[in-house]
Amino acid sequence: MTKNTADSENLRIAAVDIGGTCIKSGLWEGGSLTDIRERDTDARLGASHVMDTVMEILAGYRDFQAVGISTAGQVNTEKGMIRYANDNIPGYTGTKVRELIENNFHVPAAVLNDVNSAALGEACYGAGKGYDDFLCLTYGTGVGGAIVIGGQVYVGCGFSAGEFGGIVTHPEDRDPARDMFSGCYERYASTTALVRLVQARFPELGNGREIFARLEQPEVRELVNQWIREITYGLVSLAHIFNPPLIILGGGVMGQSYVIREVRRMLGEQLIPSFRDVAVQPAALGNQAGMLGAAETAYREYRKRNI
Repeated sequence: MTKNTADSENLRIAAVDIGGTCIKSGLWEGGSLTDIRERDTDARLGASHVMDTVMEILAGYRDFQAVGISTAGQVNTEKGMIRYANDNIPGYTGTKVRELIENNFHVPAAVLNDVNSAALGEACYGAGKGYDDFLCLTYGTGVGGAIVIGGQVYVGCGFSAGEFGGIVTHPEDRDPARDMFSGCYERYASTTALVRLVQARFPELGNGREIFARLEQPEVRELVNQWIREITYGLVSLAHIFNPPLIILGGGVMGQSYVIREVRRMLGEQLIPSFRDVAVQPAALGNQAGMLGAAETAYREYRKRNI
């Protein structure tokens, strides 16, 4: 991927990352974020409240020439609107995010799904730098995914490509009438799945941090290894389908070096030898990835409108 030239134009871009729990924001200039802030989303209050909060956040920054938005939900990137969002943010589906921002601040705005935005951030500034093609997966409440081809996020015909959490890895458990994701990857490979698996035997371990603090306990380690095997099942399919040079794994749990090391080992054992060149790296940008990807998207939008 070629390095952008935004720094030579002295562009200032306001970047906002809308999550279900918090809204992060910052000012991007010359490839770096400054004046980083964070506010509670209060998502239960609905889409109008969330967008009012975003407007207040943006009004607190000065002299920006574009706005980049990373957000939960499926995003129609051409229209800058929310194509679909679950009830975590009530009423968010159909929200015309770009239109609202451009009408209020009169600068170009770009809107991207949060996982795609994080992948673009990693492509330009993090673990994906130097790669034109790679896959990015994030493990948390569910499993999110993004496909980067030729330095661009591939969104598919419905702007929703990369829904890797929907890979069927356990067809014996498949019952879409009960649960659309039954038998699917995210039910077994997410951090939520790890906690559920471990708590069935150790109810006192309520999150990933507590689980990995007990990793030296053989019974806990075996359960963690069982979960890591579930992670590799999905990665085997993806590696054989896409034959990517790189797979980036994100989410707080991927900060555990044990997980990355074991994923590499187990994946190598299960891949056809000619596919084993794929590198597996943890995401490098932490909670700034979405904002950096949003800023990069806004930069491209600004350039498109001002060439």
